[in-house]
Amino acid sequence: MASLAGTPRGSTPALTLAALASFAGNSLLCRAALARPTIDAATFSLVRIGAGALVLAAIVRVRDARGASASTRAAPSQRPSLLPSVALVGYAFAFSDAYVRLTAGTGALILFGVVQLTMVASGLRSGERPRPLAWFGIALAFGGLVALTLPGLAAPSMRGAAMMAVAGVCWGVYTLRGRGAADPLAMTARNFGWGAPLAAALWLAVVASVRAQPSDVSTLVSPHASARGIALAVASGAVASGVGYSLWYAALRGLTTTRAAVVQLAVPVLAAVGAVALLGEPISLRLALAGVAILGGVATVLRAR
Repeated sequence: MASLAGTPRGSTPALTLAALASFAGNSLLCRAALARPTIDAATFSLVRIGAGALVLAAIVRVRDARGASASTRAAPSQRPSLLPSVALVGYAFAFSDAYVRLTAGTGALILFGVVQLTMVASGLRSGERPRPLAWFGIALAFGGLVALTLPGLAAPSMRGAAMMAVAGVCWGVYTLRGRGAADPLAMTARNFGWGAPLAAALWLAVVASVRAQPSDVSTLVSPHASARGIALAVASGAVASGVGYSLWYAALRGLTTTRAAVVQLAVPVLAAVGAVALLGEPISLRLALAGVAILGGVATVLRAR
C-alpha cells in the first residue's frame, strides 16, 4: 500500500482493475447482507464506514512509520474539505437502503449509470458543449434508466431505484473531488475518519425515526445485526471500500476524466455476473435491455467527447 501515494503510470491498469473489482464486491457484499434480515441498512452503513476508517488509519500509520511516504508528505496537498466525507456518508446510507429492495445487478446498473450522468453534468456545468452525438447518448442513457424503473411486473422498487440514484450522485461528487489528490491513501483515510462521526449521527437519527414509527415497523428497518451481517459490513468497509477507494484514487492519477468514466462501465457487468454466480439472482430481459441502453448511451457520450 505504500506505493499508492506515488503511483507509477505502468501500475494504473492493475490499480484500476482492483478498484473495479472492489466496487462490484461492495454491491455483492451489501446485497448478501441485506437480502435477508441479517442486519439493517443503517447499521450496515455505520459499521462499513467505521471499519473502513479504522483500517485506513492503520494502513497510513504503518506506511508513515516505515518512512515510505516522505516525498508524498512533502508534496502540496488539497485543502481539506468536509464535502467528500458528506458525499461518502450520503452514498453509503443511500446505497444500503437501496439494496434492501434491489438485486445486485440492478443496483449497480442504476448506480453507475447515474454516476456517469453526474460526471457529464459536471462537465456541462464547467462549460463543456457536447456534440449532437453526445446529446443522443445522454438521451439514450436517461431513457434506459426511465425504462428500467417504469411500472410493470419486472420493474425494481421505486424507492430502491430512487435511493440508488441518490447514491450515484453522491459517488459522482466523491469521484470528482478525489481527482488530483497528492496523497490518495491519506485523503481516503481522512474522508473515512471524518465520515465516521457523521455516519454515527445519521444512524442515531435513523434509530430515533424508526422508534417514532408504529410498533409494526418492518424488521428490515429496525436496528438489528447478526454476526454474519456485521462480518459482511466489516468486509465491505475494510476491504471493498477502504482499500478499494484508495486504489481508485491512486488509479485516477493516471486516468483522464473520460477514461475514468469509461472503465466504471465494467462494474455493473461484474456485479451482475457475480450476483448470478454467487447469490443466485436472475437477470431479467428488462434489466438486460435497459443495461444495453444505459451503458451504450454513456459509452456514446464518452466517445463523442
